[in-house]
Amino acid sequence: MAKSTVDIMRERDAAKENGRPEDQLDFHGRPRQPDPVEPEPPPTEESKVSAPTWPDPPAAEAYHGTAGDLLRVIEPQSEADRVALLVQTLVAFGNVIGRTAHFRVEGDVHYLNLFAVLVGETAKARKGTSWGRVRWIFDRIEPEWAARRIASGLSSGEGLIWSVRDAIMAKEKVKEKGRITAFQEYEADPGESDKRLLVIEPEYAIVLHQIERQGNTLSAIIRQAWETGSLRALTKNSPAKATGAHVSVIGHITSEELCRYLSSTEAASGFGNRFLWLSVRRSKCLPDGGDLVHLRPYVEILADLVEFGRTVGEMRRDEQAREIWHEAYPELSEGKPGLAGALLARGEAQAMRLACLYALLDKRATVEAHHLQAALALWSFCERSVRFIFGDSLGDKVADDLLTTLQQNPDGLTRTDINDFFGRNVGANRLARALGLLQRLCLAESRKEQTTGGRPAERWFYKNGGTK
Repeated sequence: MAKSTVDIMRERDAAKENGRPEDQLDFHGRPRQPDPVEPEPPPTEESKVSAPTWPDPPAAEAYHGTAGDLLRVIEPQSEADRVALLVQTLVAFGNVIGRTAHFRVEGDVHYLNLFAVLVGETAKARKGTSWGRVRWIFDRIEPEWAARRIASGLSSGEGLIWSVRDAIMAKEKVKEKGRITAFQEYEADPGESDKRLLVIEPEYAIVLHQIERQGNTLSAIIRQAWETGSLRALTKNSPAKATGAHVSVIGHITSEELCRYLSSTEAASGFGNRFLWLSVRRSKCLPDGGDLVHLRPYVEILADLVEFGRTVGEMRRDEQAREIWHEAYPELSEGKPGLAGALLARGEAQAMRLACLYALLDKRATVEAHHLQAALALWSFCERSVRFIFGDSLGDKVADDLLTTLQQNPDGLTRTDINDFFGRNVGANRLARALGLLQRLCLAESRKEQTTGGRPAERWFYKNGGTK
């Protein structure tokens, strides 16, 4: 029979009284087991030559507290990547608690809804398996939320708004003896009372493909969902809007699909940097599968933490966490070049959302040093994953080719030279966007040079160093 949360907390307190530091105990008051070392697959001849190095796993700090205890129970019974299990647990927990706990950055309020995409081989990275394990737990914590507020099939901004819409009011005519004497308002649609929504997209490439369709509002609405929770599409035939929406997203995709469908436009627009991008792969081979019975005690534990999370309002860092934050902030907030830089541009906000979730999973309303260290360890893995997937790509094929050409021509290239390089097959607007991107990233600069009897010519040069 599973122990109650009260019994577990008593055991934990007794162990602390016996002199064992709290951070060395799991939720049951037992000594925490060391994290297993993830074995690296033997390198093939091909991987030795051409394949980029798989990103180093997150530091042990990422598996702090209840989340780490839970993963140490799941991990031996699952082929799923521990990172996939960890981040989806954080996303689900952040959604089920609702729009309660938050932190402030100047005038902006950040609630704890996360967007995350797992990037790995199709059918081999066990992305779906990892979500199945996490969902099994949350199905039992709040069955109604799991049944009604987990959905898939993102295709338009209007569709997303409809899932968390406010009540829709309309007006009808009041007639007297056949003449309109007034208008009265009535509720045409009751709306959705539960503004929580966890979107699961096992084929995230389809979402990226939909975003590229002309007139599709999904990218803009997703950005609103991450930022404010106030959603509205400025289209004539869309009366629905949403306020106080608490939307979280989990996507699964292969690296090939991600590189193909995530355009530089969406990366630059801020869509991409609302997401945590994580490289995942199968952790082990279990021909007979794993057992879920060991997870039952954690249903009650997490249910208690969910209830606690719903009582918390504004969260702040304690003094030790503040010192760590001051050290980490310059690196987190520094702009970085290329597509990777665009996808990592909200590092400070992402790290704080993660830190708050780690704190709540420790039943704390204040972010302490170990919560922030855990968040920074996980964010650091996100950074390594992005660089593993995209490398030094700028996310723009023309800009990438043009940068290489400028590097090989120290005397610079005129617009005519650039057109000739592309065989005059790239339009003027397309070239202008590529040059503008290189200029914004401080990777190229233009200079005017006088010509005989004509207007000054524009010559472009590789800007050695810059922000690269």
